[in-house]
Amino acid sequence: MFPKNCWYVACTPDEYQEKPLGRTICGENIVFYQSDTGVAAVEDFCPHRGAPLSLGYVEDGLLVCGYHGLKMGSDGKTAAMPGQRVRGFPCNRSYPVVERHGFVWVWTGDAELADESKIPELEWANDPEWAYGGGLFHINCDYRLMIDNLMDLTHETYVHASSIGQEEIDETPVHTTSEDDMVITSRFMENIIAPPFWQAALRANQLADDVPVDRWQICKFSPPSHVMIEVGVAHAGKGSHDADPEHKAGSIVVDFITPETETSIWYFWGMARNFKPEDTELTEQIRQGQHQIFSEDLEMLERQQLNLLAYPERKLLKLNIDTGGVKSRRILDTLIKEENQLIENVNL
Repeated sequence: MFPKNCWYVACTPDEYQEKPLGRTICGENIVFYQSDTGVAAVEDFCPHRGAPLSLGYVEDGLLVCGYHGLKMGSDGKTAAMPGQRVRGFPCNRSYPVVERHGFVWVWTGDAELADESKIPELEWANDPEWAYGGGLFHINCDYRLMIDNLMDLTHETYVHASSIGQEEIDETPVHTTSEDDMVITSRFMENIIAPPFWQAALRANQLADDVPVDRWQICKFSPPSHVMIEVGVAHAGKGSHDADPEHKAGSIVVDFITPETETSIWYFWGMARNFKPEDTELTEQIRQGQHQIFSEDLEMLERQQLNLLAYPERKLLKLNIDTGGVKSRRILDTLIKEENQLIENVNL
C-alpha cells in the first residue's frame, strides 16, 4: 500500500518533450505531455476505444489519440474527433501536476487536496553554486524496500565493497531520531581511510586522498518516499561534517522513490554537490559512478522482493540498524490509515 494524497516525482521534463509519456504511478495509468499551458497529466485511456493516449501526439496543445484521432484537452474533456460528434464523451480524469526543481510532480489522490506548497524545497536545485547529475531506474520491488535500503547504509560494506563500502560502517553505531514526519539516521566515522569513490571526490576537489578522513552519512526520510542523504569526507580533525569547504568533499544523494505498483518502482536518483559546480565533466563522472553503485542495489532488491513473495508467512527480524526504516514505515502506515478513514467518511 502507498499513500496517494501527496506529491510524487513522475518524470523529468525531457521525457515528454518530443512525444507523450505513458507512466504508471501508484497504480494509475497516466499520460504526461506538453500542453499549451505547460505540462499536463490525464488518464492514459482513450474514451473511444480504450487505446493508450500515450501512443498519440500533441497538436495545438491538445493530446491526439494515435488510433482514430480523438483530441483531448488537459482537463480530460474530449475536444474534437474528425467527422464525429464527441462533446458528450465522458471526461477523463486529470491529475494535478507541477514542473519544479527540474522534476515533474504529480498528485495521484484527491485533486481538491493538492497543495503545491507541499512540494519539498530543494536548496540545491536552483542555486548556481550547486551542480546536479542523476538518472532513473525501474526496479521490481516494493517502494518500502528501497526506503529501508537507503535508511540503513550498513549494506554498503557488502553490496558496494569496491566503491563506497568499508568495514568502519559496520563498526560505527548509527543514531536515529524523528522530527515531526521526518526520520533521520546518522553515522559519523572518524580517522579512517576514504573508500575509492570518496578518494576520487577528494582528488576532484584538489585535496589529498591518501590521508585519514572523517566521514559522515546523514539520511533524511520524508513522506511519501523521499530520502535525501548528506554524505562526504573531510581531512581528519578539520571539523568533519562542519569542516570548511577547503578541507572536505561533500554532497547530497538525492532519492525520489515513486511506486508504480505494489511491487515495482520508478527510482529517480542523483547527486548534488557544492564544489566545482562548473565542471560538467566531473558531474558526468560522478553520475556514472553513482549509476554503477545503484545498479548494484538493483539485483539485491529485486531478488529480495521475489523471496518475500515466495515466503509471505516468514517474519523478518529487526535490529537496531533497521530503526530508521521501521520509523519511516510507521509514518507511512499512519498516512495510509488516515487516507482510508477519509475515504470511508466520504462514502458514508
